[in-house]
Amino acid sequence: MSSIIVDIKHLSREFKIGDQTVKALNDVSFSINAGEFVTIMGSSGSGKTTLLNILGCLEIPTQGDYILDGINVNQLSKNELAGLRNTKLGFVFQSYNLLARTSAIENVELPLLYNSTFSANERKEKAIKALEAVKLSERIYHLPSQLSGGQQQRVAIARALVNDPIMILADEATGNLDSRTSYEIMMLIQDLNTNQGKTIVFVTHEPDIAAFSKRTITLKDGRILKDTLNQNVLSAKTILENLPPINELPNS
Repeated sequence: MSSIIVDIKHLSREFKIGDQTVKALNDVSFSINAGEFVTIMGSSGSGKTTLLNILGCLEIPTQGDYILDGINVNQLSKNELAGLRNTKLGFVFQSYNLLARTSAIENVELPLLYNSTFSANERKEKAIKALEAVKLSERIYHLPSQLSGGQQQRVAIARALVNDPIMILADEATGNLDSRTSYEIMMLIQDLNTNQGKTIVFVTHEPDIAAFSKRTITLKDGRILKDTLNQNVLSAKTILENLPPINELPNS
């Protein structure tokens, strides 16, 4: 039986804009089990970014409860929230968020610098292992400027993996990539989920990307419009295998 990693109960998040109160999230409830691959969809203003921020312990709900791996996030201090983010969560962003003058391996090591239990050698070993997991073992000393967009996103995914988090949160992680590179990243995400058992929550506005996940939660006006299991999950690997080689593509 799968254990529940995320348990959201009657969650609301309000913002004050002048004299008005805006409900970015309104009475949202759902749970996510260990090993699930869930996409959160919604148009601009649907509440998906606010929900991602709450899942990532970057914001606290106005009402309701967020239980992460058995811990009620609402009751934690700022320092405790920071510790929870560092030890239990991995983040992947649309814009990669890599340090420009820092090599791939040093970028991946960054989350470990806040964990005093690891020595310098242990940090390096874990970073190399994470980069090997995303097929970048030959690029570990390259700077971001020496890497393609897809390779930079792989570094970002390795950084998210290095602390062995219980959940990876991805925010429009293919938004800056072309179609082929997006499929490559989704193949990696599917591999992390299927073969390594990682729990993935992937925020996107693209139905094509949601089709690679096993479950989709769709938000509208701060509420859950639908929460559905995807009956026909697409395989990014299969799509890539059926694309023509790059040297056979017509000139653009």
